[in-house]
Amino acid sequence: MSLTELDDDTLRSMSIGAVFSDFVGKINSLDFHRTDDLLVTASEDDSVRLYDIANAKLLKTTYHKKHGADRICFTHHPSSVICSSRHNLDSTGGVVSLCMSPINDSFMSGSLDHSVRIWDLRVNSCQGILRLRGRPTVAYDQQGLVFAVAMEGGAIKLFDSRSYDKGPFDTFLVGGDTAEVCDIKFSNDGKSMLLTTTNNNIYVLDAYGGEKRCGFSLEPSPNATIEATFTPDGQYVVSGSGDGTLHAWSISTRHEAASWNSNIGVASCLKWAPRRAMFVAASTVLTFWIPNSGTDPEAGPQSEHITL
Repeated sequence: MSLTELDDDTLRSMSIGAVFSDFVGKINSLDFHRTDDLLVTASEDDSVRLYDIANAKLLKTTYHKKHGADRICFTHHPSSVICSSRHNLDSTGGVVSLCMSPINDSFMSGSLDHSVRIWDLRVNSCQGILRLRGRPTVAYDQQGLVFAVAMEGGAIKLFDSRSYDKGPFDTFLVGGDTAEVCDIKFSNDGKSMLLTTTNNNIYVLDAYGGEKRCGFSLEPSPNATIEATFTPDGQYVVSGSGDGTLHAWSISTRHEAASWNSNIGVASCLKWAPRRAMFVAASTVLTFWIPNSGTDPEAGPQSEHITL
C-alpha cells in the first residue's frame, strides 16, 4: 500500500500482525532504519534485538550486561546502531534522548545533567556541549540543517546544526503547559513538530513559527512515559495512552480517526515505519500493526497473527 493512500478507513482497519513476547522487562526504546526494512529495540533485559519488518522476523539478539541498553538509534549503516547505557558511566546523569543526523555522521544526546552533547561517529570524543535548563530532549529535522531542543517550562529552542555554538536562532513556548517534554519529532516535510509531555499531553506545532496546530490529552501513566509518532505523510498522529489504548488523530481536522486496545498495556514506545503502512507499539511486548485488508506486499507483513 502506498503511504500516500493513508486515510481514516485504512487507519481504522489496522490490527496486530505479529507479536514478540520473549522480552524480560520493559522495552526502553526502538528505532527504524531510514532506508532498509529493519527495526532495532533496546530493553531492560539488556538485550539489543534486530528485526526484519518486511517478514516480521527476529534476525539477531545481543546482550550487553555490563552497560545495559537504554536509548537506541540506527546510524546510516543498517548493521550499526548507537546505544546508551542504562548504568551511569560518568557524570552525565544518564542519557534520556538520542538522535542521529539524517545527513552525516553527527549525533546528539540529551542527559539528566541538563546538557546536550554533539558527537561524531568518526571521533571518540564529544564535539560540543550545550548547557541548558531541565531535562533536554533533542531531534534533528529531516534535512539535518536544524535541530530542536525541548527544555523545562515548555521551551523549544531551534539551532542551526552548522553553527549551534552561536546559540538558538528561535525559541518557541508551548503556552499553558510547563510539563517536561519527554519526546520531540519533526514531520518528514519539516513543517511540523510533535511534542509529548510527561503529563501525557501531545502537541503539534508549526516548525517555522511555533504556533500550536493542535493538541490532545491522554490518560495519565504514572509509571511510564508514552511516545507519539507522525505518519510518514504528516497527516496523522498516533500515540499510546495511560489506559492501554492507542489513538490516531487527523491533524487537519483535529478529530480522532481511530482507536484500538493495545493488548499490551501502556505502550511506552511507538513509531511508524518510514516507508510502510505499519507502526510498532511496545511495552514488555513488541507488536507490529498493519492494515487488515488485502495482500499488497508494500503493506508490510501480512495480517496473519504471529506470536514469537
